[in-house]
Amino acid sequence: MTAASKAPASPSRGGRWIEHWDPEDETFWRETGERIARRNLFFSVLSEHIGFSVWTLWSVLVLFMGPEYGLTPADKFLLTSMVTLVGAVVRVPYTFAVAVFGGRNWTIISASLLLVPTVAAFAVMEPGTSFSTFLLVGLLAGIGGGNFASSMTNINAFFPLRKKGWALGMNAGGGNIGVPVIQLAALAIIGAGGGPRVLLGIYIPLIVLAAVLSALRMDNIASVKNDTGAAKDAARDRHTWIMAFLYVGTFGSFIGYSFAFGQVLQNGFGRTPLQAAYVTFIGPLLGSLIRPVGGRLADKYGGARITLWNYVAMGAATAVLVLASMQKSLGLFVVAFVVLFVLSGLGNGSTFKMIPGIFQAKARAEGLTGEAAARYGRRLSGASMGLIGAVGALGGVGINLAFRQSFLSYGSGTGAFVAFLAFYAACFAVTWAVYLRRPAATDSGPAAPTERTSQLSYAEV
Repeated sequence: MTAASKAPASPSRGGRWIEHWDPEDETFWRETGERIARRNLFFSVLSEHIGFSVWTLWSVLVLFMGPEYGLTPADKFLLTSMVTLVGAVVRVPYTFAVAVFGGRNWTIISASLLLVPTVAAFAVMEPGTSFSTFLLVGLLAGIGGGNFASSMTNINAFFPLRKKGWALGMNAGGGNIGVPVIQLAALAIIGAGGGPRVLLGIYIPLIVLAAVLSALRMDNIASVKNDTGAAKDAARDRHTWIMAFLYVGTFGSFIGYSFAFGQVLQNGFGRTPLQAAYVTFIGPLLGSLIRPVGGRLADKYGGARITLWNYVAMGAATAVLVLASMQKSLGLFVVAFVVLFVLSGLGNGSTFKMIPGIFQAKARAEGLTGEAAARYGRRLSGASMGLIGAVGALGGVGINLAFRQSFLSYGSGTGAFVAFLAFYAACFAVTWAVYLRRPAATDSGPAAPTERTSQLSYAEV
């Protein structure tokens, strides 16, 4: 084994630092890289999983909050909207934090920070607490949403392009599954006659465990640290914002529906908290489990193709939801909503696989080859993921606000579903126009062949 293959940690730095990292080198990957990458992936998933649970904590807590809490349905939708908003906004600095502190170091910090909203919620969760206090404490829970951005940026650097769809899908899916896990835990506690503080008390030691294991088992990659300029370059690239728009349609749907599903069942179909809890975990669970499948399909057939047809299916499922909502058909509504969750998870996997492929294609179009092209792709795709994730999460805010307005105006969620259907149609059009439409042949000059090659290559991303 060569010295390079050993990926030695620098003796001049504290903590676990890897100075040499070249996952595109198949010998390095086989002898050393894969084992290290998989270990970091596992503990990244653990921390991100708990982060998602804390972020979506209030989607569960509002089910515990009966009439004695004095909150209206509109108050609860506003509360969950604001939690989602904070989770979206903090994804931007969390992305930068990997370059500033190192992936392992920031995972330790971000996991530890989850204690703040969890302990605060434990302290105030009782009738008589003001809505403004609940809102403030709920905003703190938003930091759990940031863990996704830093985790994806970090794990993106560990894996070669040919493995990114699977790795990013596993990382994100393992994190996303924190949503149904906390909903299942709440279901068990409600069913056993327990209160919200029991749920919060379970998560506090789990947060400490995640932080400790991150410190003991994860690594920093030296080449990722101090590259804060990558985020600026990614922000200037139009594909970052195009993919952010598409991610609103997939992840925005997943997280928005995760927060809203139980409330829609309660307010639209008269379900009790326990009846709603029996159903709400199914969609997020299946949507989380299928995310790696979306990444795998994208690895095989191209992320753009999978994303395009996934939006067709999401539109069809939403049309069924409109019909079920108008007819007050609970069975049809639940089935269609669960299908929509599954499709959102599939699309999450395919859209995130597109990101490194797009920047790799741009590198080749600019004449880069080999490790230079791979380094360019890793650098910009890692930085763009946080920005894309932040904008995508804003879709969850829009979904909760749309439901709030729909119930205020029409007494049901039908109006919101019509708006979502129109948005999915727009996502389909953008995916086709930017990444799959073959440009017309042109004689506009010597630059045309390069432009055609670059654009055509996006169909394979």
